[in-house]
Amino acid sequence: MDTVLFIIFAIVAIVAGFNVVLQRHPISSALSLVGVMGSLAVLYLLLGAEFMAMAQMIVYGGAVMVLFIFVIMLLNAGAEKPSSKAWFAQIAGLPLLLAFIATLGFLIYSALPGLRAVEFGSWTMGTAEEIGKLLFTQYLLPFEVISVLILIAILGAVVLALKEID
Repeated sequence: MDTVLFIIFAIVAIVAGFNVVLQRHPISSALSLVGVMGSLAVLYLLLGAEFMAMAQMIVYGGAVMVLFIFVIMLLNAGAEKPSSKAWFAQIAGLPLLLAFIATLGFLIYSALPGLRAVEFGSWTMGTAEEIGKLLFTQYLLPFEVISVLILIAILGAVVLALKEID
């Protein structure tokens, strides 16, 4: 049953991820991104990381997506207008993408040693205590750097919004 759920939600994540890129309206892309975040939360649940799954839904699926939609509405971003200038990308884009994915898959498959099968629910390091210890000891500098990057992104959105108002 775990394998069937994994396959279903992995397909949902991939389809929603493609939908994020293929949508012309930014709100539709953001809602597709919520679908990706939800399916990733279910995949975390299948691996036995309940805390990570709930953090995924609350932080990314909730707070970050509300911030994205707020910024999209603040910037008044409309639907993307199709461009006919990229004729080479329209003709050769899909074959080149498939060749790139096949080459990347081959390189990863040949470089990695034989991997063991996934045992659903066997990972026990996903508790809030374990994550908190790692986050505030070993990964303190990356945590602080990401905080500063998020602050810079918010300030950039405010500056862009002020330029459009003027």
